[in-house]
Amino acid sequence: MRRKTSARLRLSAVLLTTACAAAGLTATGLAPAAAADPAPAPESRQPASPALLDAMKRDLGLTPAAARERLADERQAVTTERAARKAAGAAYAGSWFDAARGRLTVAVTQRSAAADVRKAGADTRMVEHSAAHLDAAKSRIDALKAPKNVASWRVDPKANSVVVDVVAGHRTDNDVKTFLRKARAAAPVQVGTVANAPSTFAAGTVGGDPYYTGNVRCSIGFSVHGGFVTAGHCGRAGAAVRGWDGSGIGTFQGSSFPDNDYAWVSVGNGWWTVPVVLGWGTIPDQLVRGSAEAPVGSSICRSGSTTKWHCGNLLAKNETVNYSDGTVVHQLTKTSVCAEGGDSGGSFISGDQAQGVTSGGWGNCGSGGETWFQPVNEILQRYGLTLHTA
Repeated sequence: MRRKTSARLRLSAVLLTTACAAAGLTATGLAPAAAADPAPAPESRQPASPALLDAMKRDLGLTPAAARERLADERQAVTTERAARKAAGAAYAGSWFDAARGRLTVAVTQRSAAADVRKAGADTRMVEHSAAHLDAAKSRIDALKAPKNVASWRVDPKANSVVVDVVAGHRTDNDVKTFLRKARAAAPVQVGTVANAPSTFAAGTVGGDPYYTGNVRCSIGFSVHGGFVTAGHCGRAGAAVRGWDGSGIGTFQGSSFPDNDYAWVSVGNGWWTVPVVLGWGTIPDQLVRGSAEAPVGSSICRSGSTTKWHCGNLLAKNETVNYSDGTVVHQLTKTSVCAEGGDSGGSFISGDQAQGVTSGGWGNCGSGGETWFQPVNEILQRYGLTLHTA
């Protein structure tokens, strides 16, 4: 075995083998890519580790007891949201998790649907516009060309409108005002403010536990059978990929950026895949058991090669982001988790459920900021991949 069988990689293999043995599983080698099944894995009831509770205390200000309660409430909200969406039907207008109350709220446009949604276990709010209506309206805004100081736009179920975020101090710029006028003609719009323009988190070659393509460093997202998924802006199809030790991992097999920000890399040359997200010593390395999508309002954590492990809250879904270099990416999920250059492509995970790969954001892990990720289930479906799970 070549140099990639170093202590660091052997440790990940040992952790995986030990965890699989404890669960009555067997670690396997590479398997051929198969059609992705977007259905989530059975809901996990794995207890929260002390290190995860410490991270939630550090980043969310939660006591261990409050963190355990929140994690349990969030697991329940995932199940409730699926049932409530089905019960609401065409009246469904979005949902969000209220961390203070530990409850999921579902917006509906018809009172006749509200009772069925409440039977499914969710609170309800009556609104004017359905999710389908707002999604269609947002698509019309997606067709507009945004100036650099329009940071992003998304459907906000709480506001029951499309929220357009503008960089602070630039709302009265002529090009911003023109964009907002056109957006209001296309959709019910509210305007918000962000501190800085977002940008992607790729970086020059530096130390850490990354992967490299050319002189760019990014972070591995999630293992799939045959490789791993990551951010599209980190490399184009056909680009060679080197591991943290400088040896060849494989090749970008598919990549999409802008419009999307996802890619997948084949793994070979003695490298292998494991269903693990690195905790970087902050918490134990985390096993990945599925990809059930967490609702807005949930806690969520990120692993990346620059800033390691950080947590925050899931703020919004299906947001269109206008990065500072003029590239536009659609259908991203917004979080309050910080990130920095080199974290691009890294893992967003909620509990033991894969959520997505880091795209970009603004700020840093010293002063704070916001970060967006590309949902992992979309990547699996696009390339016919199967998530490697424990």
